[in-house]
Amino acid sequence: MFEAWGRFVHRRRWPILAVAFVAIAFMAVWGTGVFGALKSTGGFDVPGSGSARSSEIAQRDLGRSEADVVVLYRDPAGRTVDDPAYKAAVIGSLGALPKDKVAATTTYWSTNAPTLVSKDRKLTYAVLQLTGGDDKARQDGYDAIKDRLRAPGLTTRIGGSVPTAEKINTQVSGDIGKADMISFPVLLVLLVVILGGLAAASLPLAIGATAILGSFTALRLLTYGTDVSIFAINITIFLGLGLAIDYGLFMVARFREELRHSNDTEEALARTMATAGRTVAVSGITVAVSMSGLLLFPMLFLRSMGFGGIATVVVDMLAALTIMPALLAVLGPKINALRVPLRRRERASGEGTWFRLAHNVMRRPILYIVGTVALLLALGLPFLHITWGGVDSRVLPAGAEPRVVAEALDHGFVRNATSPIQVIVTGKPDQVGPYADRLRQVPGVTGAEVTGARAGTSRISLSYQGETLSDQARSVVRKVRDAPPPAGTEAYVGGQSAEMADQLDSLGANLPWLGLVVGAGTFVLLFLAFGSVVLPIKAMLMNVLSLSAMYGVLVWIFQDGHLSGVLDFTATGTIAPAMPIVLLALVFGLSMDYEVFLLSRVRERYDATGDNTRAIAEGLQRTGGIITSAALLLLVVVGAFSGSGISFIKLTGVGMIIALVVDVTLVRALLVPATMRLLGRANWWAPGPLGRLYTRYGIKEGDADGLRGDTPPKLEPASA
Repeated sequence: MFEAWGRFVHRRRWPILAVAFVAIAFMAVWGTGVFGALKSTGGFDVPGSGSARSSEIAQRDLGRSEADVVVLYRDPAGRTVDDPAYKAAVIGSLGALPKDKVAATTTYWSTNAPTLVSKDRKLTYAVLQLTGGDDKARQDGYDAIKDRLRAPGLTTRIGGSVPTAEKINTQVSGDIGKADMISFPVLLVLLVVILGGLAAASLPLAIGATAILGSFTALRLLTYGTDVSIFAINITIFLGLGLAIDYGLFMVARFREELRHSNDTEEALARTMATAGRTVAVSGITVAVSMSGLLLFPMLFLRSMGFGGIATVVVDMLAALTIMPALLAVLGPKINALRVPLRRRERASGEGTWFRLAHNVMRRPILYIVGTVALLLALGLPFLHITWGGVDSRVLPAGAEPRVVAEALDHGFVRNATSPIQVIVTGKPDQVGPYADRLRQVPGVTGAEVTGARAGTSRISLSYQGETLSDQARSVVRKVRDAPPPAGTEAYVGGQSAEMADQLDSLGANLPWLGLVVGAGTFVLLFLAFGSVVLPIKAMLMNVLSLSAMYGVLVWIFQDGHLSGVLDFTATGTIAPAMPIVLLALVFGLSMDYEVFLLSRVRERYDATGDNTRAIAEGLQRTGGIITSAALLLLVVVGAFSGSGISFIKLTGVGMIIALVVDVTLVRALLVPATMRLLGRANWWAPGPLGRLYTRYGIKEGDADGLRGDTPPKLEPASA
């Protein structure tokens, strides 16, 4: 099938490129509008949970109570809030705000609430609820008033959920532009060095640029059906660019290899598509299956990552299987044009560096397996003491105004005053007071106040010990939920602490299903690709080891705070639980990408020689340089995003760097050849019925030697 497709593309190369040009032009014009179409910076709440139900009822019956904007005031002259001039400055500036943009304003002078004044009475803050039914409307409202919030004579700082979201949006957009400016020139230089010529180097970058535009277009299309998190942009860019360069590099290298055996461009392209093209298709589907696991989670953040990831992989795969072969057909032998004499050529076959490394490992397979597994497990040990926490203003760089406000509220005022645990009670209003008195006695609760009541619905706001997103706060939520409401009433516990507790419960409940879906899908695809039930299981076990090592190092860095100065982030002592889930899908998919590249060549050589040991060595020789180069290029892409000012985007980038280094050095170079040598012929074992299934339906790779008419050597017993 892939050979026939290669011949078809060769014959229709110009029409295919014409259609591609039109599509790319459309994506460049329309797809780049995605930044204005993304509506949400959050997406961490769990639809249908107790906290979500609490928020829905409260907004419906009592109106919104969120701190959309928090304005922090200080008199540089040292006056306190009791000074009439201090009061006049604040009240005057807030009173001049347009009523169609600000639904409600809460100040110390309107409530006499001591929580709104600092302990030394020199600082105070106002809380604004904005009009508008969604995030975009509230952002528009904030844009209209943000330049009018400064009080004359006072130092004014602006924070709250809407300014924090705006700052994150600005930071993400700036990070993307900076990353692109850094990565593309470096990638071009490295590709020229790796491929030895400008013509060859330009093709993977062309596919990469197409993939970025395609990911933007796919995300914008998704916004017409669902909200999409702004953070999906980062993931889809480095996933799309990374995979596109992987696929482009793999196909260019194979095409040039085939041209050395035949000067006929059509034959070389047919052989390339029958081998590398088939591998790209299997790899793309495998990565898409891995990303599809994120759709099992109800959280918008993870679902948008899943949708965006799948769409990006599909764009990558289609570009690699259509645009790339069409460009190769046009260039033909000119793929070697504009050569740069910087690269020492390493033989793709024969007894090169990777061949010798493989044989060295395979002479002592047990020693290498024990040593490598022990090292990976040691790297993963810090993961055993991971502490989960949420996303707050500390994801922003130090000095960002919303973060400064949040830190001031946390240290200078009553803790958690703007993020109470909220208990929404429906039915029998006369029971709300006694219920609040009972909740005041719950261990960890420091205060309970009825802050709203209307039409049979009441809100009780609880202050509590511990940080908003800490284990301590979540423990208080569980105890409050365990306290039965009065007879004839229903109680729903919400607020940020409750949302965090519900998020962890949801992730824990859906994580086994993620493992089942991704594991089963990967097993089926690898079996259909290689006809073995042993290799898919081995590959997944190795991925688990790689993931454990990555998680352990991330805990050591981001939770425990090592390297925080070097990487420029604030360690919070916790890890946001959604990020390891995203990394699991990304790293699992990319690791399988390299696994497919390597096993495709090993299987090809095994079919040709029947010698397991030699097939492993030759497979590693033929792919070791390509996989290492691909990983290096992806490290450049991910490394550029690791400089993000948003700490959990930085965590994702650093996590992928760790996983790539572990995968290419310890897993691909050492663990794979050692385990395959130890397994011998068992690598390719499948029960009789499954063997017949593979014979009939397997996604078999066209044997390049067979396509060239070479006679495969006689099968010989493989050494164990």
